[in-house]
Amino acid sequence: MITLRIAAMRQMIIVPALAAALAACQSSGPQPMQSSLPPQPQLTVPQGAQSLSIAGSPEQVRMALIASATERGTPVVQDEANMVVIERKMTEANPALDAEFGPSDNGDRLIRVRVRFTGEACRTLAVQDIAIVNNARTALAQSFVLPGNPNTMQSLQGLKTRVERTSGCPALPVS
Repeated sequence: MITLRIAAMRQMIIVPALAAALAACQSSGPQPMQSSLPPQPQLTVPQGAQSLSIAGSPEQVRMALIASATERGTPVVQDEANMVVIERKMTEANPALDAEFGPSDNGDRLIRVRVRFTGEACRTLAVQDIAIVNNARTALAQSFVLPGNPNTMQSLQGLKTRVERTSGCPALPVS
């Protein structure tokens, strides 16, 4: 008697479990392939920043930025998957910057270049912004965003050329 009850209970549990497993295996059509990479961030281009599209992956852009900074002896102060920040210490007096932003007499004056980027294999949006930092790494530090200009855009276009030369992707027009 107990054996019959156990068999009946097993049947009551196994049949619905098998039906659920079978239903889970059925597909309503082709499923999109999931990427193992984290989703790319959405970028905005703030006023004064410069941007362009590069025929290469975000990783290729990151590697080119790091290589270029290393070749020039410019310190990379932040290296992330979608952003690189470099800083260059200004060693000479600059009366024009003193007049515009005040003196940097309690610490170093730096030029900080931040390049953020996002995209996919052959299309990456790069956004560059530049700032002057007075009294860097002190309690009196002040940062002033600089508007882009033809010289800074030329630097961003140089990055584009460097990446596209080796990316294996068809070049994108300069935007």
